[in-house]
Amino acid sequence: QVQLVESGGGLVQAGGSLRLSCAASGIIFSIDTMEWHRQAPGKQRELVARTTRSGSISYADSVKGRFTISRDNAKNTVYLQMNSLKPEDTAVYYCRVASYVYEYWGQGTQVTVSS
Repeated sequence: QVQLVESGGGLVQAGGSLRLSCAASGIIFSIDTMEWHRQAPGKQRELVARTTRSGSISYADSVKGRFTISRDNAKNTVYLQMNSLKPEDTAVYYCRVASYVYEYWGQGTQVTVSS
């Protein structure tokens, strides 16, 4: 059974930092793409950051220079280091892992940034 376990969310003041983790288990094939998405109340889910097995990394314009995505392939884990957090970063953050034969989503972790 595939499980994606997210952790690291919470309440932080503006300017603070958080580190999200997403550990995948039960996946047989190598994970190609690992992503973080977020969904704020009343808004559509948006892609925040992506990393591929080949080393490609991309970010949404709104988080460039503040967020860093990384992965540990041996642990099937993806991380999102979030610095200089702003109130507009408040959302539920979801991880997604995928290859050409599957995709899986985490359950989401709440990040709240107070002003």
